Amino acid sequence: MSARRLRRIRFALLLGALALFALLYAPQPVLPQLAGEYGLSPGAAALLVSAATLGLAVSAIPLGTLSEAVGRRRTMITTLVVAEVLGLALPWVHSFALMVALRLVQGAAVAGLAAVATAYLADETGGVRLGTTVGLYVAGTTIGGMTGRLLGGVVGDFWGWSGGVLAVALLAAVCTVAFVALLPPEQHHHRQPLRWAPLLGGLGAALRDPGLYPPYLVAALGMGSFVTVYNVLGFRITAPPLLVPPALAALAFLAYAAGTATSALAGRAADRWGRVRVLLTSLAVTVAGLLVMLPDSVPMILLGLVVFTGGFFGAHSVANGWVGTRASKQARGQASALYQLAYYGGSSVGGVLGGIAYGTWGWPGMTVLLTTWLALAATAVLLAPQHQPTPHLPPLS
Repeated sequence: MSARRLRRIRFALLLGALALFALLYAPQPVLPQLAGEYGLSPGAAALLVSAATLGLAVSAIPLGTLSEAVGRRRTMITTLVVAEVLGLALPWVHSFALMVALRLVQGAAVAGLAAVATAYLADETGGVRLGTTVGLYVAGTTIGGMTGRLLGGVVGDFWGWSGGVLAVALLAAVCTVAFVALLPPEQHHHRQPLRWAPLLGGLGAALRDPGLYPPYLVAALGMGSFVTVYNVLGFRITAPPLLVPPALAALAFLAYAAGTATSALAGRAADRWGRVRVLLTSLAVTVAGLLVMLPDSVPMILLGLVVFTGGFFGAHSVANGWVGTRASKQARGQASALYQLAYYGGSSVGGVLGGIAYGTWGWPGMTVLLTTWLALAATAVLLAPQHQPTPHLPPLS
């Protein structure tokens, strides 16, 4: 592969990831305003986030499988455009139930990019410096998450939640247009007819390999912890005793910059020192960030949030690359989709459970729950088999 083509792929996927995550979490910074307008609890308001991630989790495997037959580029472009159209429509909807339904469909749409990107990268790079390339893609997700939340929170404080969500959708539209223009057609993926035997064989191979379960658990438990913290953070820092104004509270999302840096750094570190060592270190840093956030002090909360965010995205980058490297070529799309299923399923279920924990026991009780989840993920990584399995797949012809 030429260096020019590799740079184009990396830049296109970075922009696509930015659009995806800006759209996926657009309502998160304005959840307190939505809760006030509709008379909702923090957990109920967070359904706007959980519905989208649930839609993504449910659609990840079908769209990942479909990409084997229709092509990875076509799948990613079509679904991201659909998600963008729904994002532009959302600010004009003023029924909370309809908004939740629309977010469910939007989440299902963005699954096309989320579930297929790593497989596309693995195919097109041939595994060369895949950790670095996936790290850059994950960096794009952090830029999108930070920019969308920051923009939505600041604009939402002045023009209401609908203004904040619309501003994020417009930003994502620019990135989507650039993504469509830049992403080159795949050269190394050979489409399979949509026949059940080889596709189910690939899914079965991804499920049978015990070496893929540790990154799946890191995705589910890590993302459940991450989305919980960001869902309830606004409620904590805008309420007594902290009473931070919403526009200033949105600046807390600048902590995402730490994830932008660590996701790329962790990918390179895993290529050099091994994924297990780097992944365990990243999870330990994530727990340390949670503990730093315990005091009712804005500086300590912000410091802990930076550490927590950096650790989580480092872990996510390494776990995501682990799947792309370990899965067999025939199962790569399905394994990537299973990772996304775990990641966003963890977001949906973990976000709800974490919100309940916060409402019941407060921030300290929630911290105990999230620390337990992250410790379980680290245990799975420690016990992971390191040998590469022999694939057992049905013939493709």
